[in-house]
Amino acid sequence: IVALADLRPQITWHLIGPLQSNKTRPVAEAFDWVHSVDRLKIAERLAAQRPPGLPPLQLCLQVNISGEDSKSGVAPADVPALAAAVAALPRERVQLRGLMAIPEPAADAAAQRRPHRALRELLAALQTTGLPLDTLSMGMSADLEAAILEGATLVRVGSAIFGRR
Repeated sequence: IVALADLRPQITWHLIGPLQSNKTRPVAEAFDWVHSVDRLKIAERLAAQRPPGLPPLQLCLQVNISGEDSKSGVAPADVPALAAAVAALPRERVQLRGLMAIPEPAADAAAQRRPHRALRELLAALQTTGLPLDTLSMGMSADLEAAILEGATLVRVGSAIFGRR
């Protein structure tokens, strides 16, 4: 981010991955989007630490849609309460935009679509409560077709572009 500071108006910075509460300040100061909010404390800290004069930080709640112990994210049953609490934070600092998930890998297209469909349906349920959500951050290189078919608005295609780590 520092090396590309002169291009700041043309770059939108997205943070994807676990965010510890003691690391929120630099994120609030430098990023445009955070896809991995999984608890209210993180959202509150991001809102409190967002510098005045910057546009609101765009947030997605990370949902552990497959229920994996190894994955971060809020359980689907807990999403409505967290979404309502995050949406109530000062909109000039943060805005809840949608949901993000990294589903468990699956070999076939039908199995890949199931968790993406579940996330889309969860977003639709939140929209019926009046939350103005428009973002589904789901799908990576191996399952992006399934994610797109289920309504993904943001996909992550790092390994398809840069290769495996």
